[in-house]
Amino acid sequence: MAKWLNDTGSEKDVVVSTRIRMARNLEGYRFPHGMSMEESEELTHEILNTMKNFSGNGDYRFIKMNNLSPIDKMAFIEGHVISPGLIQKPDYSSFLLRNDENVTIMINEEDHLRIQSILPGLNFQGGWELCNEIDDFLEENLDFAFHGDFGYLTCCPTNAGTGLRASVMIHIPSIVLTGYANSLVQGLNKIGLAVRGIYGEGSKAVGNLYQVSNQTTLGDKEEIIIEKLNNIIHQIIIKERTARNTLLGTKKDELEDKIFRSLGLLKHSRVMNSKEAMVHLSNLRLGREMGIIEDMEYDDITKLIIQIQPASIQKDIGEDLSKDERDIKRAELLRKRI
Repeated sequence: MAKWLNDTGSEKDVVVSTRIRMARNLEGYRFPHGMSMEESEELTHEILNTMKNFSGNGDYRFIKMNNLSPIDKMAFIEGHVISPGLIQKPDYSSFLLRNDENVTIMINEEDHLRIQSILPGLNFQGGWELCNEIDDFLEENLDFAFHGDFGYLTCCPTNAGTGLRASVMIHIPSIVLTGYANSLVQGLNKIGLAVRGIYGEGSKAVGNLYQVSNQTTLGDKEEIIIEKLNNIIHQIIIKERTARNTLLGTKKDELEDKIFRSLGLLKHSRVMNSKEAMVHLSNLRLGREMGIIEDMEYDDITKLIIQIQPASIQKDIGEDLSKDERDIKRAELLRKRI
């Protein structure tokens, strides 16, 4: 299980996590998709040698993708420790992981470097400080690809400029239940924000979990991008809490029925797939948010959302399982924990 889940954060009734990611490339090397094996090894060696002198925010371990089992790779993705893109070319890619798993430095994903922080709750400032400290150190010791007009150069032009992507994972079941989710997504898209599923680009929203991030990386400073997104997230938090109170006032009986049905299924089911589990855990979290259920903490439910994912279950048990076997083990885990 991702260690960052052991901490707690602010606004946790709506915001599950905050992620900051900075894309950087080094002068003198082709982008990863056009690299030879020799180039990738040379670049990795240069980055590792530089990071040996970093005395900043904690201890890191180095992990090569081709040394990980398929289950380990997917478990890191499910825990949001690495991006799905990092496993595409395992012979080339690797990462440095801080011991508390709040910080990951991905090497040879889409760009040479992806510096990422992930923290529970709403914490843009904390995440930005973690990434910026590493970025400043690396920039002092490596030659980053930079253009006076276009800023930091990246493989995908949409990341050029600051190279910054800031995102939050939000749980907004009340907005969904009141029918305002589509208009919210459309409104966010119009002001330059991306809304995606739980695992980012290409993934679907499951269990009323959405990722909201900036799309524009060129034109504003990092602090401005973060401030704008932070202000928008606070508005979404208010909307979700308002919708929650509206539902409590108009549909409390229906909500209690939905929540306690999910609680019963989580406590007693013998077989459950991951999608169904996500729906019921979302309802359980809604019950906690509304004060209908009081004997479980947000953090415990969030941990379960990660632990019931396919690879995480197999990693916890320590063996490969078929889909049917995973569904049985998932139900068993939920019975024990709920």
